[in-house]
Amino acid sequence: MELLADLDFYIIRAIWILALPVGGYAFLHALRQRADAFTAAGKLSKNAWLGITGVGLVLLVITQGPMYGGAMFWLAAMVAVLVYLVDVKPAVVEVQDGGPRW
Repeated sequence: MELLADLDFYIIRAIWILALPVGGYAFLHALRQRADAFTAAGKLSKNAWLGITGVGLVLLVITQGPMYGGAMFWLAAMVAVLVYLVDVKPAVVEVQDGGPRW
């Protein structure tokens, strides 16, 4: 019965643990891309995205999930990292690969 009482703790902890490699991947991906690909894709500069994903990764590490002290910071970090992965990364990869593949 105690497991059910602490279920929210374990779910939040799992989300936090899963978010860490996502943030790390976003930062490393931004680090490995060409700087001109960001501007060619019409996105912020490489340095801006390195800053956004880097700060996001740090916030994901120091705020221990969405239910604890820094919930707003954690949420902002997740949004920033996910925007990079969903919007910026595909555009940058498309520019570097020479356009869309049909």
